[in-house]
Amino acid sequence: MSAPAEPVYVYELPVRLWHGINALAISVLAVTGYLIAAPLPSPAGEASAHFLMGYIRFAHFAAGYLLAIGLLGRLYWAYAGNEHARQIFLPPLLSAHFWDGVRQEILWYAFIAKAPRHYIGHNPLAILAMHFVLVWGSLFMIVTGFALYGEGEGQNSWQWALFSSWVLPLFGGSQSVHSWHHLVMWLIVCFVLIHIYVAIREDKLSGQSMLSTIATGWRTFKDDKPVDDAH
Repeated sequence: MSAPAEPVYVYELPVRLWHGINALAISVLAVTGYLIAAPLPSPAGEASAHFLMGYIRFAHFAAGYLLAIGLLGRLYWAYAGNEHARQIFLPPLLSAHFWDGVRQEILWYAFIAKAPRHYIGHNPLAILAMHFVLVWGSLFMIVTGFALYGEGEGQNSWQWALFSSWVLPLFGGSQSVHSWHHLVMWLIVCFVLIHIYVAIREDKLSGQSMLSTIATGWRTFKDDKPVDDAH
């Protein structure tokens, strides 16, 4: 069908709130996680007079809880919200049309295809990347993060019982979990940088709104090219 002449309401308020909360949590987690892995030089004076790394660790743990609670809420809204709210959780991996859309988007981003396809919600490549990197990556970081947190809380804590007790043996010890936790952090950071670039690029070149859509929920189309279906 042709692109709608009027704006289309795509992203409901809970989805937009989660987007903002997730962006904040990931930013804090990435910065504080880097500093935890590569601590700042020790300041002069008595250690009891300084608590900088303590504040950094607290910010990291608080952002981790925010990320976990936000993902739980987002999972609920994937069930309760509209069809666009569940796209990144249920990609149609068995659909040939979906994979054709992925191929077309890769050609468009590589400056080979002359024009993109229009989608009301996410395009197929975005769905694929968000599902495997953002959703599963965030879940991995939450599970391994709580496993590491449970070490400090002790074996009587719920964090140890639910996460540390099986995650640490699965990975062969705490140091291996630290390494994988740090590695996937960089994967998510790279995804975020690409995500920002693509959103700005699409907003300028694709003929449909991107940046304003995640702020207001409404998608507008600047031309009458046909609208495809990512499913």
